[in-house]
Amino acid sequence: MEADVNERTIVFKAGGIVAFPLEARTGEIDRCARELDRIHGDAALQFWKAECRKLADELSQLGLRENEIRRQVLAFQMEVQAAMVRRYEAPAAGRNRSDSRT
Repeated sequence: MEADVNERTIVFKAGGIVAFPLEARTGEIDRCARELDRIHGDAALQFWKAECRKLADELSQLGLRENEIRRQVLAFQMEVQAAMVRRYEAPAAGRNRSDSRT
């Protein structure tokens, strides 16, 4: 199965399937960020490895090449890290605004 890959979609010529890139899966990104915020240590590491492996297996079953799978998983990882940062920026920004008004 041959695939055309661009920044926003993956179109498979054989079946007309369109799969959005992993970094566009906001629900999955938010779920992973929440879970990684909740768990720590070895549990977090095992969760993260399992999630990345699951995503890589899904893309492999769709027929993507190894280098594209790697790129997609790394982009997803960066989005999850950014989501975790945002989880802490919002409360800090609110505290800073209220402190400056006094």
